[in-house]
Amino acid sequence: MYDYIKGEIAEIGPTEVVIDTPTFGYKLQISLQTYSKLQAGVRAKLYIHHHIREDVELMYGFFDKDERTIFQHLIEVSGIGPNTARMMLSSMSSEEIRNAIITADINRLKSIKGIGLKTAQRLLIELKDKIIKGGGSSFITGESHAMSDGRRDEAISALILLGFSKANVEKVVDGILRESPVEPLEEIIKLSLKRL
Repeated sequence: MYDYIKGEIAEIGPTEVVIDTPTFGYKLQISLQTYSKLQAGVRAKLYIHHHIREDVELMYGFFDKDERTIFQHLIEVSGIGPNTARMMLSSMSSEEIRNAIITADINRLKSIKGIGLKTAQRLLIELKDKIIKGGGSSFITGESHAMSDGRRDEAISALILLGFSKANVEKVVDGILRESPVEPLEEIIKLSLKRL
């Protein structure tokens, strides 16, 4: 139904963005991959996946069509819902996921939180042919922007929204910040996803 939304970024966090259009402010669920390419106050065009269930209606936003395509492939696999797909795209880039599936790298897929052996095997069986037929990547790299203030709180909030417990999240995030105090927000979250 929707292909994209274009407007100014009114609010942004690691898991959500609000795009201000002339009529509405649209709240979109995003991955870290998309978050790292956006900035508050800047105009952006995000590609949409409109997810409707009987109890919820959500819109997922993607910086480029390639990420949206990978997301849509992922949610076709039994056992992978939109939140798991978003977590996968927050842990690895679209290109990394594509390569892991094409090369049948089960260990790489299993390294993502929430992806066990059976789910990784289903990903390979159900998506390998689709992804190979889909051809090359239209993935566009963009500069990450580091956030110097409130990185700890933002990282903790984003990880809790992804379904992790507050106590575990705080412990992991604090450990990462002790090891590397200048780590950008998206890196803190990526590293945390690997440790949780």
